[in-house]
Amino acid sequence: MTDDQKIWNDFKSNKDYALSHIYHHHIDLLFRYGRKFTKDDDLIKDAIQELFFDLIRSRENLGDTDNIRFYLLKSLKNKLIRILQKDQKYIHQETEKNEPEFSSVYSYEEDLIERENRERNEQLLLRGLNELSPRQREILFYRFTCELDYSEICDIMSIRYDSARKMVFRALNALRKVISSSDIMLFFLQKSIQC
Repeated sequence: MTDDQKIWNDFKSNKDYALSHIYHHHIDLLFRYGRKFTKDDDLIKDAIQELFFDLIRSRENLGDTDNIRFYLLKSLKNKLIRILQKDQKYIHQETEKNEPEFSSVYSYEEDLIERENRERNEQLLLRGLNELSPRQREILFYRFTCELDYSEICDIMSIRYDSARKMVFRALNALRKVISSSDIMLFFLQKSIQC
């Protein structure tokens, strides 16, 4: 049994720590993910609150999952799309402009050089991401920031397995035209540390 399965089962069994664990381990990612659909922070917070309220209310009837992050992302996406379509405010944001900083201090000079290189690489990557289609940006977000596997991506995006692999491959190829492969992987590694 995986950690996620145990925590999920404990949550369904009404153990207090499980809800707190699920909430605190996923709230920041859920909020950033909500920003991919709308800039309305209050709407995102309300949707997340409603999501957790629904989970608590129906916890005894929930199915099993071995990936809580995937379950929450898919549930939040469905909830936001329903709300936004109902309110006719659907805005799929291009990309998040405030990327997280990854700081390691060796010395002041090394830190300054590292920061300048990181800013340059982030700007290059953001320029490359802006040239991708919204679906390509979405799939890279799922694959590298959320670390979902291809079958989970297929489920959340409603696409076939081979289409998901091709879309990731093509998106990375497009980014490689702007910056080097190592810079792309470094950027996504920094992003995944924040999840």
